[in-house]
Amino acid sequence: MLNVPSQAFPAPSSQQRAASGGRSKVPLKQGRSLMDWIRLTKSGKDLTGLKGRLIEVTEEELIKHNKKDDCWVCIRGLVYNVSPYMEYHPGGEDELMRAAGSDGTDLFDQVHRWVNYESMLKECLVGRMAVKPVAVVKGILLKSQVSDLPAKEISPSYDWFQTESLVTVVIYTKQKDVDSESVIVDYQDGSFRAEVVIKDHSYLLHTELSHEIQEDITVRVAEKTGKVEIVLKKKDNVSWTYLGHPLENHNSFTAYRETGLYYRKCQLISKVDVTHDTKLYCMMLPPATHLQVPIGQHVYLKQTVAGTEIAKPYTPVLESLNSDLQEPLHPPDKYIYFMIKLYHTGHFTPHFDCLQIGDYVSLSSPEGNFKKSQLQELEELFLLAAGTGFTPMVKLLNYALTNITSLRKVKLMFFNKTEGDILWRNQLEQLADKERRFEVEFVLSEPTCEWTGKQGRISLPLLSEFVKRSVEDSRVLICICGPAPFTEQGIRLLKDLNFSQEEIHGFTAY
Repeated sequence: MLNVPSQAFPAPSSQQRAASGGRSKVPLKQGRSLMDWIRLTKSGKDLTGLKGRLIEVTEEELIKHNKKDDCWVCIRGLVYNVSPYMEYHPGGEDELMRAAGSDGTDLFDQVHRWVNYESMLKECLVGRMAVKPVAVVKGILLKSQVSDLPAKEISPSYDWFQTESLVTVVIYTKQKDVDSESVIVDYQDGSFRAEVVIKDHSYLLHTELSHEIQEDITVRVAEKTGKVEIVLKKKDNVSWTYLGHPLENHNSFTAYRETGLYYRKCQLISKVDVTHDTKLYCMMLPPATHLQVPIGQHVYLKQTVAGTEIAKPYTPVLESLNSDLQEPLHPPDKYIYFMIKLYHTGHFTPHFDCLQIGDYVSLSSPEGNFKKSQLQELEELFLLAAGTGFTPMVKLLNYALTNITSLRKVKLMFFNKTEGDILWRNQLEQLADKERRFEVEFVLSEPTCEWTGKQGRISLPLLSEFVKRSVEDSRVLICICGPAPFTEQGIRLLKDLNFSQEEIHGFTAY
């Protein structure tokens, strides 16, 4: 998941902060919905003001276009005239104006990297940013022009060897903290793609294999040495003279934030009601894909609506909190579960819920900066969740109770409007009865008169009572997730209670 940015977003004066329910949206005028925008882009109207021409944009030229009725924004080297889109933007005009006349890539990635802006704004494309000449001193690139890569001596490398029936691709990461969750493998239409995430960087092998293989791919990781072995089964027992033809970015090692999102098609296997407006969906990965979403990270689900690709981020959960199941219904390395709240007026979930069992949806590789190392040697874990902000807590809770032997206590405070909104209430109460280290408290903002538990919204009195160290120097981590106002206020209150930045991890609610 994305950490809550240190710079407050939305801006304090933004229209987004006035949105009800914490969904970071503003009311749009009638006739300004996503579907209305799609119809406008297909109308043939000139939305750039350049009559179909594409130009090269200098920094000096970009800066001039910084007004509401003349607003150009650069995203990843492409410049768009976003003035026509102002009234259609769910986040309000103020948020778009923050990037007016400038490079908005970082702001875009911080808030809604999942949005397919190329499709959404393709009719607003002005052109590309002019390429600056690269400064060279005695044949060496100046440091400011070089990507922030690790030293050359720790850059990964690869090799491959074969037997009569197998091909084994070996990646030498030269790191000790690589595990199976760090490795993503896809094989489709002859294209073999293997990515290893190493800290904040990505090592990629991408090649069109010289021969066909079977869909059964095995991944082995030697964590002590960082060696990754990917075993491919030959379709025909013939000798390969070479591995394959290199494809885009083959054998590259780049900052992970600079890599694009890679999607594969997953099949919908089941959907089950959780509450009146939330369902648990099970997606099956392609047979030739190896992907395990790390704890605290999210992926993007993408579908085409009215000819436009729309993608939304979601945090995978478990099939159940009940660890007594001897055999899970679906193996966790081949199936991914999502707990998704349905918004009937939303752009994504109504269409997603209309999918039939057996239909396909595109699913991205994982993103997020939560590290399991934050849990090592932890003694107390406090979880604060509101609504679907519960989703990142599911795998986190399970992993902590199962693997962190130093842990003395795990407490969850779960905020909802009504009793009917509480996700997996029975499972949480059963877990608390069974696991002596775990406690759960439910807090309702709109309870009935029969409710005897805590009520209200996140506040200093509630937190000061809930988040207490057992001993003065206890090693503590507090994770918080919910609508942006909930998370931002919670972090401020936790700091008022003298918890350090290192002891607080804020997730973005998906």
